[in-house]
Parts: sequence; C-alpha cells; structure tokens
Amino acid sequence: MIADDLTAKIRAGELAPGTMLPPQKELSSRYGVTLVTLRQALQRLEDEGLLSQEPGRGTFVTSPRLMYRLDSLRGLAEDLKAQGQSVTTLIVAQALHRPPAWAATALDIPAGRRVLRLERLRLLAGRPAVHQLSWAPQPPGVALAELDYSGESLYKILADHGTVIHRATEVLRPGVLDEETAVLMHQPPGVPVFVSERITYGLDNRPILLDRATILGTMMEIRTDRGATGMSMQWSRQQ
Repeated sequence: MIADDLTAKIRAGELAPGTMLPPQKELSSRYGVTLVTLRQALQRLEDEGLLSQEPGRGTFVTSPRLMYRLDSLRGLAEDLKAQGQSVTTLIVAQALHRPPAWAATALDIPAGRRVLRLERLRLLAGRPAVHQLSWAPQPPGVALAELDYSGESLYKILADHGTVIHRATEVLRPGVLDEETAVLMHQPPGVPVFVSERITYGLDNRPILLDRATILGTMMEIRTDRGATGMSMQWSRQQ
C-alpha cells in the first residue's frame, strides 16, 4: 500500500525528482503503519531506483535512471546528450604519464612509454554520476595533453586529429566505490557501481584508447537492444 501509493505519486509527477519526503515518523502516522513497515516500503522503492535514503539528510525522490547503452560506438557524454541530458565534464587531472602495467598491456605498448592520462568526472544535473579514467597514446604530431577536453568527447577530439574510430570491446563488472573515488563523487565508500573497461581500436586494429569508467548504479542503468543478427554479447562467470 505505502510503496504503491508513493510509486503512483512519483510516476504522476506529484513527487518530483529531488523532493524530500516527510520524516519517517510523520509518514508512518499518515499511513497508519509502524516504522518497521514504513522502512521496508522505503527500502523497496530505493531498490527500484525511485528513492534515495541519505543518512543524516533524509529520503529523496531520485531522477529517472539514464541509459548506458552497449550498442553504440560513441563517447559516454555523447550518449547522454543524445538522451537530452545536460552533461558537465570536470577535468580532475590531465598529463602525460607512464601507464600502470595493466593499462600498458591493454594498449599493447611498452611499459615505459608515456601516454595521455585523462581523469574526468561526468556530472548530471550537477551531481557526479561517472568517474572516468582514460589512457591514450599520442598520435604522431598531436600533443594530446595540451588539448581541452571539458567540452568535447575524447572520441571526437581524436577523430578531429585524424584518428579513425573503428571498433571497441567492453567489459562490465559490478563493484563498489573505493575511498578515493568516493570522495570525488561525494558518496560514501562501498556504494554499488558498475565498472566499465573499454578498449577502442583504430582501422589497423591497434588499441588507441583505454577507458575505465565507474558508474553510479543509483543514477544509470545498462541497456541494449538485441536482434537475431545484431549485437553480440557474452556473459562470463566471475572467477
């Protein structure tokens, strides 16, 4: 009853995104139920992505979850803008670095080679939603570390400088926020996230970009369209 009533009000727009619900004691009295019953209903709606319970602040109606599409070879910001969302990019760090061993292996480059290390936060409606760490070898004659990435996707900038995006492979895993990333995203450590690792290839099938994105599960959902001869997906068991 409680969950159904609140769901109907959220769907109808009576409770808009960002609205703070009354205190739990007031809600339990209004619905004539115990606090235990009320909390079970609120937890159900939080699990469904309709509410967010923030310790010390209250319970809020969430914004609709945005789609992270697997069937598109576009940058993350381009995907979100195509859904009509306003995306703000904050540059956390941008410089040439020697990548860690796992990144050098993924990019198929010598371990000591310096490449662009670009760390960004993607904000939706002013709230951090995605932490993105990118590693990109510099094409000949292009000083990647000196370019502006706050307004354009890395894909577009690479294309503008003569690099053709051919294909990409992507692995998605469930995870939780580590302490360092949690500080950047204004979330407590341990919040559930999706971790995406994407390797993008050029026309010669050599890696040109490695992305690792940490995506808040409370703000986005993963979706794809499947067809008999369309997208190929493979699920594998975590070891």
